[in-house]
Amino acid sequence: YCWIWIAIDRVGKRFINCSFGSRGTETGIQLWDKLKDIEIKEVMTDHWKAYAEFLPAAIHTRSKAETYTVEGYNSIFRHFLARLRRKSKCYTKSIEMLRYSVLLLMKFRNKELTMFE
Repeated sequence: YCWIWIAIDRVGKRFINCSFGSRGTETGIQLWDKLKDIEIKEVMTDHWKAYAEFLPAAIHTRSKAETYTVEGYNSIFRHFLARLRRKSKCYTKSIEMLRYSVLLLMKFRNKELTMFE
């Protein structure tokens, strides 16, 4: 399995960045390192224990009720990318292609990429 960790701006509803890997702390740290140049005031996560190992406690809120924005993005991934649907015949054979698929979709959703003029 390959887990996709994503960072979303809840106010602007924009995709910020992502990391691909295990469900463990290493992948979370990779994502957190990608965000080091961004001023982050609050981080909302569910109660997965790996978050507490690398997120600063002063800005970290653990509540399933506060993860609705990222869950919405997970739904968008499953809707538009067949390789992420459950019980699908399509599946990712390459993490590199998964990365490109996710990044292209998010660039398009952020209006940073246009497909049609």
